[in-house]
Amino acid sequence: MNRWQIGDIKITQVVEVEAMGGTRFILPQATPEAIQPIDWLIPHFASKEGKLIMSIHALIIDTGERRIIVDTCLGNDKKREIPAWNMLQTSFLADIEAAGYPRESIDTVLCTHLHVDHVGWNTMLVDGEWVPTFPNARYLIGEKEWAHWSSASQDEFGDVIGDSVAPIVDAGLADFVSMDHQICVGIKLFPSPGHTPGHVCVQIRSNGEEAVITGDSMHHPCQIAHPEWSSSADADAEAARVTREGFLKKYSDSETLIIGTHFAGPTAGHLKTLEKGGYWLKT
Repeated sequence: MNRWQIGDIKITQVVEVEAMGGTRFILPQATPEAIQPIDWLIPHFASKEGKLIMSIHALIIDTGERRIIVDTCLGNDKKREIPAWNMLQTSFLADIEAAGYPRESIDTVLCTHLHVDHVGWNTMLVDGEWVPTFPNARYLIGEKEWAHWSSASQDEFGDVIGDSVAPIVDAGLADFVSMDHQICVGIKLFPSPGHTPGHVCVQIRSNGEEAVITGDSMHHPCQIAHPEWSSSADADAEAARVTREGFLKKYSDSETLIIGTHFAGPTAGHLKTLEKGGYWLKT
């Protein structure tokens, strides 16, 4: 678990799953031979053998007045086609409570997009029914993202929308928001399309300090070194590349803390330019 302080705002990471290897299905160009020369990835983000290390975690933003959970991981009891994600029984709810955030205390749930590993704990299984996990929260769902998934499916993973998103909408807890929605003072969304049509990043500002939560605009820090490497899950690989390159150019050599939604280990750092060109993440 990592914690960061951005001015008066506290950000807490709660990890559901961390894994090494088995991740090339998401980044097929990230072969061990291609990863090993990127020495700054080792040991936090890759092994010395060039195997990627990735994390599935939630980020809780605490402003003192608002408690916002960003991306709700995979969830328990859900039938998924990926064996390692199928019918999980993790301690996620106990872990967020141990971090000081029992589920009843969360007032806002935000999903950067609606993929399987970002919506799972939106709901929980109670007496055979999927019910909202965070009963006192409003769930912020991108208008454009919802429009896309209302006519698409994630059959390769399972009934993701049916068990993890539709029950929220049916319960009347969903607020459909724009891609540049202002959640509250200091917390704002901004568009980062490509991975999905309505994908957003989260900007946190307080007392002159700033952080950005990447969502899946970058799955792994290796895409800082190689922004041209596309995820197999990108809806529009070219748009995703353009988004990454714009992000890297904007935030490199700044004081903005970059918090990766799937970055393992220290999870966050500052983007720096290399003398020979390109970028790296200083943790």
